[in-house]
Amino acid sequence: MNDEYGNRYDDPYNQEPPPPPYDSSVYGYGEPSADAKSMAMLCHLLAVFLSFVGPLVIWLIKKDTEPFVDDQGKEALNFQLAVLVVLLAAGLLTGITCGVAVIVTVPVMILVGILDLVFCIIAAVQASRGVVHRYPMNIRFIK
Repeated sequence: MNDEYGNRYDDPYNQEPPPPPYDSSVYGYGEPSADAKSMAMLCHLLAVFLSFVGPLVIWLIKKDTEPFVDDQGKEALNFQLAVLVVLLAAGLLTGITCGVAVIVTVPVMILVGILDLVFCIIAAVQASRGVVHRYPMNIRFIK
């Protein structure tokens, strides 16, 4: 019930309900099926154990049939490739400097590994709910 100014009587804080976590109008496809949610979650979880290989295999299998898995598979694959580039750069820097840069590169590698684990778990939980997830600091190798 609204008054003459448009304020609602039944909501003491005059707030609208939050929007749904999945907006199909933004991404161009409807609510994902249970199978699509499971496969998208698996893309993110396999990345913890198999790096970019797990998301790559699932994405290649399901990209043509499930738009949600296509989107989340590319996202997981891009993030794992970005992590791989950072780890390879740190290893290369250590090799070029004959181990002098180990003081810097080892903490960077540990931090990247921890962030990879945390971000993959967050993405897997959101994918299992059908929410489109975007990793922070991601490089879009595959569009």
